[in-house]
Amino acid sequence: MASIEIYDTTLRDGTQGLDFNLTAEDKVLIAKRLDLFGVDFIEGGWPGSNPKDMRFFELMKKERLVFARLAAFGSTRHRNNSPEDDPNIQALLAADTPVVTLFGKTWDLHVTTALGATLEQNLAMIEDSLAYLKAQGKYVIYDAEHFFDGYRANSDYALKTLEAAVRGGAERLVLCDTNGGNLPSFIAEKVAEVKDLFSVPVGIHAHNDCELAVANSLAGIQAGAIHVQGTMNGYGERCGNANLVSIIPNLVLKLGFEQPQDLAKLREISHYIDERANLQPNIRAAYVSDAAFAHKGGVHVSAVNKNPETYEHIKPELVGNHRRVLLSDLAGRANVLAKAGEYGEAIDSKDPNIKAIVDKMKELEHRGYSYEGAEASFQLMSKKVRGEYQPYFTLHGFNIAITRRDDDNRPVAEATIKVEVGGQLEHTAANGDGPVNALDAALRKALLRFYPSISELRLVDYKVRVLSGPETGTASLVRVLVDTTDGKDTWGTVGAHTDIINASYEALIDAIEYKLLKDQVKPQMQKQKV
Repeated sequence: MASIEIYDTTLRDGTQGLDFNLTAEDKVLIAKRLDLFGVDFIEGGWPGSNPKDMRFFELMKKERLVFARLAAFGSTRHRNNSPEDDPNIQALLAADTPVVTLFGKTWDLHVTTALGATLEQNLAMIEDSLAYLKAQGKYVIYDAEHFFDGYRANSDYALKTLEAAVRGGAERLVLCDTNGGNLPSFIAEKVAEVKDLFSVPVGIHAHNDCELAVANSLAGIQAGAIHVQGTMNGYGERCGNANLVSIIPNLVLKLGFEQPQDLAKLREISHYIDERANLQPNIRAAYVSDAAFAHKGGVHVSAVNKNPETYEHIKPELVGNHRRVLLSDLAGRANVLAKAGEYGEAIDSKDPNIKAIVDKMKELEHRGYSYEGAEASFQLMSKKVRGEYQPYFTLHGFNIAITRRDDDNRPVAEATIKVEVGGQLEHTAANGDGPVNALDAALRKALLRFYPSISELRLVDYKVRVLSGPETGTASLVRVLVDTTDGKDTWGTVGAHTDIINASYEALIDAIEYKLLKDQVKPQMQKQKV
C-alpha cells in the first residue's frame, strides 16, 4: 500500500509538554535527524509567539533538508485584521518555510467564547487566511481544531468550517481531537464522512488524554486519512500527542503500508530526542524501550529460546531493538543459559552449576538483591558459584568521617581504606562529595597503581531504594544500584544491606571487578617487589 504522510510536531506541540524543553539549537539538530529518518513534514514552531521559535526559523534558513518539508504553525487572522495587517500571518511569512499550517476554530463554543467572534466571522477568517498564504506560494495545511467535539456539538457548523478551508485552498484537512476525549469508533466514523464529502485529502491529529491517541490515529487512517500528525515519544501538552514511534511501525508491520522511514533507526531516534531533552527514555514504551522485548519468567524464556514468536509479536531488530533476558527470582535454567550466551560464555545445558546459580540468585534476591539492572553483578556471582572467580584484592577495612563546621554549611566526607593486592598493603584516603563518593575515590586511589585501567571508570548513575520488610525506618534494608562506564561499555551492579555505605561498597566493588574481568586483567595473587 502507498505510504501515509508523517507530520512531526515534536518541535512545536511536543515542547508544550511538561518537562520537555529544547533550545533553538536542540531543535535544529532534531529537525536534521527527523529529516534523515524520513518524515514528510517537520513543524518547527509558532513564529512570533516566542524568541526561541523565531531563532529556530532563522537558523533553519541556513540548513537544507533532504526529505522533509519544514512547516511554520500559527492561527487564522484576528477577527478585526486583514491578513496583510495581521502580525501572526506576517510572522508566518517571515519564517520563510515552504509549508504553513494554520489552525482554526471548528467548535462554535470556541468561536463565540474564546475568539469573541460571530460564526460567520470565523468562516471568513479561515478562508481569508488560507487564501492569502496560498497566494504567497505557501503549501497550506489546515488543522481543524476541536473538530470531533465541534462536530458533536454542531455538526452543520463544523462542516462549514471545512468548506471555508477548502475554498481558501487548503492542501490537507486535518481533523483534530484536541482534547483527546473521543473513542476510535467515533473518530473512524467522522473521518470517513469527511473523506466522502471533500476532495481534499484528510489527516488526523490526536491527543492522548484517554490513552487512545495512537489507536485513534490508526482508526482515522483505516477510515481514509492519508496524513497523520504526532510527536516522537508522544510528548505534548497534558497527556501528550499521538506517539509517532508507535504509529510508524504499526503502519508498516501491522497495516502493510510502505513507509519511507527507516524502522531500523526507530529506537535510535527515539532515544536521541530524549537525550537532547535531558530526559530518561520511557522504560516501557512499545517497540523501542528496554522492556519491549524483555523476558523474565523462566517459562517465557525457555519458549523464546526455542522460537521467539512464542512471546514476541515482531523481531526486535526490525525497529533497532534487541531481546533482553531478565534475571530475578522468577528466572529458571533458561534465563541463566540465555544470559550466559549474551556474555559469550559457553555453558552446557546439563551443567549442574546452572541449578546452583538459579538457587543462589533466588536466595540473594530474597535478601534484597536485584539483578534486572545489575547484570555485571550477576556475571560475577555466576563465576563465584562455578568456582571460576579469583579476587583482585582483599579488603582489610575502611572508615568514613563526615565533618561539618559552624562556618561552613557543606559537610566534608573523608574515607580511609586498607586493601591488600598480591600480598602488598595499600592504606590511603580521599575526600568526596558525600560518604559514597569519598569511599569510591579512596578505593580507586588504593587500587590504581595495581590496576591502571580503572582510571577509565566513571560513575553514571547511583540509585538507592529502601525495601519494605520486618525492619522499618533507619534499620530498613537498602538496595543500591550503580551504573558505571569506561567510555566503551556501561554496566550495572548491585549491593544490599541494612547500611547504605556497605550496600554501596558492594556495588562499587562489583563495578571495578567487572571492569577488570571484562578487560581480561589477571588478578595479582603473588607478592610483588616494589
